[in-house]
Amino acid sequence: MNAITEVHVPPEQGVEELIRQALEEDIGAGDVTTNAIIDEDKRARARWIAKEEGIVAGLSIVKNVFQKLDKELEWNRVIKDGAHVKQGQELIIMKGKARAILTAERIALNIAQRMSGIASKTAQFVKAIRGTGTQILDTRKTVPGMRALDKYAVTVGGGTNHRIGLYDLAMIKDNHIVAAGGIKQAVTKVRKQYPELQIEVEAANMPQVGEALKAGADIIMLDNMQPDLMKTAVSRIEGRAKTEASGNISLETVRAAAGTGVDYISVGALTHSVQAFDISQQL
Repeated sequence: MNAITEVHVPPEQGVEELIRQALEEDIGAGDVTTNAIIDEDKRARARWIAKEEGIVAGLSIVKNVFQKLDKELEWNRVIKDGAHVKQGQELIIMKGKARAILTAERIALNIAQRMSGIASKTAQFVKAIRGTGTQILDTRKTVPGMRALDKYAVTVGGGTNHRIGLYDLAMIKDNHIVAAGGIKQAVTKVRKQYPELQIEVEAANMPQVGEALKAGADIIMLDNMQPDLMKTAVSRIEGRAKTEASGNISLETVRAAAGTGVDYISVGALTHSVQAFDISQQL
């Protein structure tokens, strides 16, 4: 059984509700500025332009934002999700009701800019470890309600999704170990109740690595270990479990972590410290 899950296609579950809530939050009783300035029957043509270089994501999703306000909006996506774009490159051309194009602009940009920021950062990490055989994983450090979008953006950037939630992989961390009375006890309890799931155990030192191995962990997370210790741990594990490096991994340190031979490197910063990708909408 594969412990790692990937969201290969744009997520649909929850996106409609997310868009509905976002429009309700932003528009409220009405877009007073646009409604005062723009005639109801006025039509417009707009385009999106990349203001920097990177990987774009979310363009297939934000179309729904505009079409919630204008069902007949004409949409031409010049660039597909996952494309590497240059500064000044055209991404989208749309034609429709001017009010809809202006009112939906900020919400659509918020979504696409966040997703493109995640995809671009992920691509940088993937490039940094190219040729090592190690995979870049995301984490559960996502914006509540936007996990499906955040994790899809990671795959667009070439990364791999770790568990989607608390339900598809058992991850035993330090507090679980304390509560259970030890690694062996924690693994035994999870295995008994959820025999179909793979189990990952967090280990901060070599004794814990040994305990996790003996308990039969499927994946051992090497938490906040220095590269030399990680390399020793990987050698000790010797393929009997998958290995994951985790803890304050940066672009400057990720290559060294991959060089230890770990199977995976998880990077929380992909989704918890997102720098929005700069896109502008121009009429």
